[in-house]
Amino acid sequence: MSAVLKVVGLGSGNPDRLTMGIVKTLQQASQIYVRTKEHPVMSMLEELKLEVSSFDHIYEAHDSFPEVYASIADRLLELASAGDEQSVIVYAVPGHPMVAESTVQLLREHCPQKGISLEILGGESFLDEAFIRLGFDPIEGFQLLDSTGIRSSMLQPQLHTVIGQVYDEFTASEVKLCLMELYPDDYQVVVGHALGVEGEEQVLQVPLYELDRALGYGNLSLVYVPRSDDESLRQRTFARLHEIVGILRSPEGCPWDREQTHASIRKNLIEETYEVLETIDDDDPEHMQEELGDLLLQIMLHSQMEEEEGTFSVFDVIQGLNDKLIFRHPHVFGENKAKDAEAALQNWDAMKAEEKRRKGIEPEKASALDGIPRDLPALMKAYKLQKKASKVGFDWDSIEGVFDKIEEELGELRQAVAEGQSVDEQVGELGDLLFAAANAARFLDADPEEALSRTNRKFVSRFRYIEDVLHAEGKTLQEASLDEMEEIWQRAKNEV
Repeated sequence: MSAVLKVVGLGSGNPDRLTMGIVKTLQQASQIYVRTKEHPVMSMLEELKLEVSSFDHIYEAHDSFPEVYASIADRLLELASAGDEQSVIVYAVPGHPMVAESTVQLLREHCPQKGISLEILGGESFLDEAFIRLGFDPIEGFQLLDSTGIRSSMLQPQLHTVIGQVYDEFTASEVKLCLMELYPDDYQVVVGHALGVEGEEQVLQVPLYELDRALGYGNLSLVYVPRSDDESLRQRTFARLHEIVGILRSPEGCPWDREQTHASIRKNLIEETYEVLETIDDDDPEHMQEELGDLLLQIMLHSQMEEEEGTFSVFDVIQGLNDKLIFRHPHVFGENKAKDAEAALQNWDAMKAEEKRRKGIEPEKASALDGIPRDLPALMKAYKLQKKASKVGFDWDSIEGVFDKIEEELGELRQAVAEGQSVDEQVGELGDLLFAAANAARFLDADPEEALSRTNRKFVSRFRYIEDVLHAEGKTLQEASLDEMEEIWQRAKNEV
């Protein structure tokens, strides 16, 4: 048999708030261990002449809090296992045992496995004092976050937010940076030190940007972010975007948005995609931000239409994407390794094949050309078809073979034109030539769409140079001869 393990809470710091039951439990204990002696109630335990051992030394022996908590829990399990059923080991923690106490959660998990009797007695939580000292009612909406694991995605401005375990200025700085992703720099927040502890309590209201400049951070510190109904704070949240799109499509929403279907806005998706590409080509981050928003709207609208039908929502889309990214990156989220981009791509392809098998599709029986979207732009599609074919060995040994093919196709196009073959035959030969040119791009490890887009931009710049020069000379394009335009074009090659 093992000793009984009892966990008690020492409260938020005021010795007067300890219950008689907890005091009796401490007095009747065979052994008393405290997580830390850095707590105001320790002075009262000394007055009661209770012999106490602490785990403060464990904090110094480890680099992270999870390691500390695991070590403390392991030690308590060892002590309880070595004791007898008549013994009572008391483990005392700051505040309430079930509020922000990882060691207690570990004990609750492992004690049943080891046959150890575990009892938990409550205590005054630091939240009790926070509700009183900070003056808010949690029923209005409240969340408690841990400073060591806080992320901006957890923040909800419409809820009162208390952030615990803000031990020092560095932790306060991390909290500040996280909050600044959602809240304005001058948003008023509250720092609370040792709430409810006579002579030690401090309550400071500071603008967010000064959060890490406040003094006095320690084991009994917290940060309070008051709730706000300011819509501008919610404008940075995905939930608000989902809500807005739902309103637009609702009976009380926008008549135009309500009438749209997947087919009616199909072209919008393509147009917005190309507008994003234009901002990338122009290296224009400001407009890129705007155009990415427009593209995201198209995704939201298509998802909303399906949500109304009950098939899926945008959150299903996100879940599917998250699952896919994790599954296809075993070298990041699993145990596989990838020393370079090529190895990472091989992992990706292998996991894609595994996905197909799980869906009952046998990759070995599929066409080597499967998986290319039907409606891709023709030049991009040619490039992808050739890449797929090359993976199974259907390829030239070098780019010289591609050059020969380009010359062959150019000769056949010349012949078709010279012989006056039908327009359909001439167009066919032109397509063969463009297909061969796309293959050259693959050997150069260049995207043909990108290469042609670059040439288009270059042509536009040089042609506009011709227009500008002629305009400066008082001429129009119609008034200039071809020789004049060619001469300016040659100058443009050195200018733009």
